[in-house]
Amino acid sequence: MKLAVFDFDSTLMDGETLEIIAREIGIDKEVKEITDRAMRGELDFFESLQYRVSLLKGMPVKTVNEICSNLPVMQGAEETIKELKKRGFTVVCFSGGFKNATVPFMEKYGLDCEFSNILHEKDGVLTGLVGGEMMFNHSKGEMLKRLQKITGTSPADTITAGDGANDLSMFKFAGTKIAFCAKPVLEQQADIIIKEKDLTLILDKIS
Repeated sequence: MKLAVFDFDSTLMDGETLEIIAREIGIDKEVKEITDRAMRGELDFFESLQYRVSLLKGMPVKTVNEICSNLPVMQGAEETIKELKKRGFTVVCFSGGFKNATVPFMEKYGLDCEFSNILHEKDGVLTGLVGGEMMFNHSKGEMLKRLQKITGTSPADTITAGDGANDLSMFKFAGTKIAFCAKPVLEQQADIIIKEKDLTLILDKIS
């Protein structure tokens, strides 16, 4: 078994889901500032996620789902997923974002599974609350360990790719660590650094 785990926002998807949703109600600049600080490791991920989601309270879920079904895909994402699966990898997405976005992406581009968070809703609108599988700085690392145990995959046969501080925890359990257009805090721990927005560039660097 070989395992490839990708972050979603700014890795498989070209942008940050929360910022794109926030743009709809004119608060994207405030959300972006908080996101940037969290991805640089300056803020606790859990606290920053809770606060950013609270700003979306009252948005219609239908609007959120429409936005999430039309997010810009990172250049080379589809080709990279297909090629890795040809090479025998199980390809998975770990996201501090939301199932509204990761599930449609998984279904369209053939990911084997996704782990992300859930925007709480009531009566068709967001309540401003969030929960799920990827709420903390350590969540991706903990989930990767579980997935490796279930599938019998060793760290040596695991590649991970991401761009921000909340990807550090999964780097600890991967034989190949890819920083994709990443913040310096992640590049410092990476084996492979990609500076261009083209995911296919990783294919020549992994076996």
